[in-house]
Amino acid sequence: MTANTVWIEIGPARVAHALRHEAAEKVISGGDVALDFSRVARIDAAAVQALEELADTAGAKSLTVALRGVNRDIYKVLKLLRLTRKFSFVE
Repeated sequence: MTANTVWIEIGPARVAHALRHEAAEKVISGGDVALDFSRVARIDAAAVQALEELADTAGAKSLTVALRGVNRDIYKVLKLLRLTRKFSFVE
């Protein structure tokens, strides 16, 4: 992550919305993003799709998306869908 990385705290109620709007806006403008998932217990299909879209957009611009505070259940979902390779994970 660079010094210009933007940290975004993801709330449990509107995960997909935050990913599609806040995080995507930062990536489209050309910045690396770190997403704090420490308050999110689980993700639904819309959130998974938003994460995949965000990763694809970042990859096309050679930017990084870091995920922080991802619990075991969310990590398992991302691993099963082969999305873990598209993100970096930080403590």
